[in-house]
Amino acid sequence: MKKSHPIRRAVLAGAATVSGIVLLLSLKPASDPASAQGAAAPQQSAAAQESPQGGSGQQSSSGARTVTGDVAQTQYGPVQVRITVSGGKITKSEVVQIPTGGRSTQVSNSSVPRLNQEAVAAGSADIDAVSGASYTSAGYKKSLQSALDKAKAQGGGTSGAAGSAGGAGSSGSSGSSGSSAPPQAPAAQARTVTGDVAQTQYGAVQVRVTVSGGKITKAEAVQAPKGGLSDQKTALAVPRLNREAVAAGSADIDAVSGATYTSAGYKKSLQSALDKAGG
Repeated sequence: MKKSHPIRRAVLAGAATVSGIVLLLSLKPASDPASAQGAAAPQQSAAAQESPQGGSGQQSSSGARTVTGDVAQTQYGPVQVRITVSGGKITKSEVVQIPTGGRSTQVSNSSVPRLNQEAVAAGSADIDAVSGASYTSAGYKKSLQSALDKAKAQGGGTSGAAGSAGGAGSSGSSGSSGSSAPPQAPAAQARTVTGDVAQTQYGAVQVRVTVSGGKITKAEAVQAPKGGLSDQKTALAVPRLNREAVAAGSADIDAVSGATYTSAGYKKSLQSALDKAGG
């Protein structure tokens, strides 16, 4: 019996050692939170970086800016226009507020889409009023001009201004470098020319064009028949004639159905303006 005591002690000592190792192994993960926090930190910082990059990248990639004009009060309610400007041009125009209720809703639904299209096509607030929506058209143009003024104040220069500035910068740098090469010709500047007045059976028609680089970039009617049915015909015909003149680049455009006299006068005055411009 006395010889068995050392064996028991060895067994007990071994069991105690194993128990100690097991306890140590079970306690070891408790030291891991620091490493777990260290691994989680980069994930949090990466996630934190995503939102500012997404926001700034969206603005810088397209370069488009949205500007809302002031509210223009009209006899039938407020009108407010919001535009999107990119590269010095209006790429989108829409209304934020518009007269509603009763007949105003019908008038707004028929006039606003046309006003939006005209604003984008003209690139300015110099657009024709929609027949039957004189007050809405006036309020739209006023708010549109306000939005354009704000865009300009925020640094939204036109493409023409940017081009001239770039040309000035390049000529200045070439001059300072002392290059013997002849100075480059300045970029073509836009010119506005007004054609002669063309008399028609229903009134005078006069067209003004903007020419740049030998092309018509804008056409508009300075005078057009007014009063009674002429207002409606002018509102329908002139915007189409303006677009046709820019697209064709000449006075060889089709007459608008139902506005034969106005179309003929428009083409005559347009040709006069092109002759003056040397086109």
